[in-house]
Amino acid sequence: MARSSRPVSVSERLTGFAYQRGWKLICRVPESWGWSVFAAAAEIAWRRQGPKVQVLEANLRRVLGYIHGRRDVDGQELRALSRAALRSYARYWFEVFRLPVIPVEQIMDGMHVNPEGEAALFANLKAGRGVIIALPHMGNFEQAGAWVVKEGAGSFTTVAERLRPESVYEAFVRFRESLGMEVLPLTGNQTPFGTLAQRLRRGGLVCLVSDRDLKESGVEVEMFGEKARIAATAALAVHTGAALMPTATWFEGEHEWGAYIGEEIPVPESGTRAEKVALMSQQLAHAWEAAIAGHPQDWHMLQRVFTADLDPAFLATNHKNQNHDAERAVANGLGHVPPPRDSGP
Repeated sequence: MARSSRPVSVSERLTGFAYQRGWKLICRVPESWGWSVFAAAAEIAWRRQGPKVQVLEANLRRVLGYIHGRRDVDGQELRALSRAALRSYARYWFEVFRLPVIPVEQIMDGMHVNPEGEAALFANLKAGRGVIIALPHMGNFEQAGAWVVKEGAGSFTTVAERLRPESVYEAFVRFRESLGMEVLPLTGNQTPFGTLAQRLRRGGLVCLVSDRDLKESGVEVEMFGEKARIAATAALAVHTGAALMPTATWFEGEHEWGAYIGEEIPVPESGTRAEKVALMSQQLAHAWEAAIAGHPQDWHMLQRVFTADLDPAFLATNHKNQNHDAERAVANGLGHVPPPRDSGP
């Protein structure tokens, strides 16, 4: 694994040390004690209403407007929803830290997946066809990953942002690998697209959290009545022929989870590659809309995703690049795409 060339500061070293010690501690203390700490942290963050919470509420305002069919949203309802969302986000992190000590039986028995979606997923894998699970930042997708591995997938490949300090990133990679995940860095000397395509062509499973444009070169879609930018995950399906299946996860009760695996989004028969990716991305966004509207408190989107909230200078540059070469702009959503096998449009 290539390390960052930037020197590690004293602050980052201390952060890494505290992070890993805290991880071990959470696994050892009684569950009720640990959760009380995480819940209190969520409450403090909600009351302070810092920049991240303001972004969360701006995103949730769109969701409530979509649910109620009007643009004006009740302020008290929004604040109550953001409070619930932060508690849900705290539960995500609490469960991630405790996942090594959560019994496998609880992970399996507590997971509720729509039967037809689960059957379609494993039918594709059994037939030797690659599958792309594309998710929003909802519920606990780490637990869902542990479930799908134990349910029969065996392993899958995903992509992760590099964290600072590097020791924290490496700890997360080791943790995910222990669950059966292959983790590729989003940034570095090589882009992950080629490796992901190889895994899919070999009939593997790729799971990607895709409702945010991490590399600032994704695809613009309409979501909750507004323009938003998401990752160009659909490019993998166009490039490899793998099944693109929109999926969402959420929490059920205090110790269980829910998930919905949607029908495959087929590659359109006509159009350029960029047009195909754009159309499939819009279908992804529509599928996520329904899932998020059904469980808005479990959408942990603390980053800007709607076009109106993004930097105008970046949008102007990106729009110019897409007009000049739409194919290249879409390909850059996941890195430089190698030449395709077929000779389609």
